[in-house]
Amino acid sequence: MTTPPVIQPLPVHVAIIMDGNGRWAKERHQPRLFGHRAGVESVRVIVEAAREIGIRHLTLYAFSTENWQRPGLEVKGLMALLKTFLLAELETMKKNGIRLDCFGQKERLPDEVRAVLERVIAETANAPGMRLNLALSYGSRAEMLRAVREVSRRCAAGELAPEAIDEELFSNQLYSAGQPDPDLLIRTSGEQRLSNFLLWQLSYAELYFTETRWPDFRRAQFFEALQVFANRQRRFGKTGEQV
Repeated sequence: MTTPPVIQPLPVHVAIIMDGNGRWAKERHQPRLFGHRAGVESVRVIVEAAREIGIRHLTLYAFSTENWQRPGLEVKGLMALLKTFLLAELETMKKNGIRLDCFGQKERLPDEVRAVLERVIAETANAPGMRLNLALSYGSRAEMLRAVREVSRRCAAGELAPEAIDEELFSNQLYSAGQPDPDLLIRTSGEQRLSNFLLWQLSYAELYFTETRWPDFRRAQFFEALQVFANRQRRFGKTGEQV
C-alpha cells in the first residue's frame, strides 16, 4: 500500500455518491449484484484511504429512499451485502478508531440488517477517529420534511418561538446534526446531479464529477479528487481578493 500524498488543504468532510455499479457489471455481461459486490471493495479501500490521509468525516450514499423501487431480488442482495460488510468491518473500525453513523430511515431496513447496523453504531460510538456516515434509506427531501415537522411540533407545543428558528437550529434537526457540512462532494460514473442527497448540507460544497465507475474508484482516483479540491479557491460569497 502506497503512502498517501501530501495534499493541502484537505476537506474536513467528504461526501460521495457511489454510482455506476450496475453499469460496471453490465459492461462485463454480469448481473447487477456482481457490480455491487465489486463496489463493496471500493468502499473498503476509500474508507481506509480517507482515514489514512486525515479526512475527519466521510459520508457515503449507500441506498436512497428511491432505491426501494428497484427489483426485489436486487434490494434483497444489497441488504445482504450491507449486513455482511458491517459484520466483516466491525473489528477493523474499532481497531482504526472509526465511528459509524447512519443518515436515513433505519426503521425501513430489514430487522436483521438494522440490528447489525445498530450494534456496529453502538460498539463504535466512542471511537476517536474518522466519522463514517452511511446514508441508508436516505432522501434529503424526506430528511428536511422530518426536520420541519419537528420544528413545527415544538412551535405548536410552545417550546419554540418561530422567530428563534435559524439555520443552526434547523441543521440540528437533520441526521448530520453535530457534524460539519461536506466540503467536497464526489460523484462517480459520469452523472452530474445531486439525486436528493444532502441538499441542505451541500450548499457550499465543491462538486467533483468523474467518469470512473464506482468499482474502479480507488486510492489514486480519490487522491486526485482531493487534489482538485485543494487547487480550488473557496470564496463563500466573498471576492478572491477578500479571501
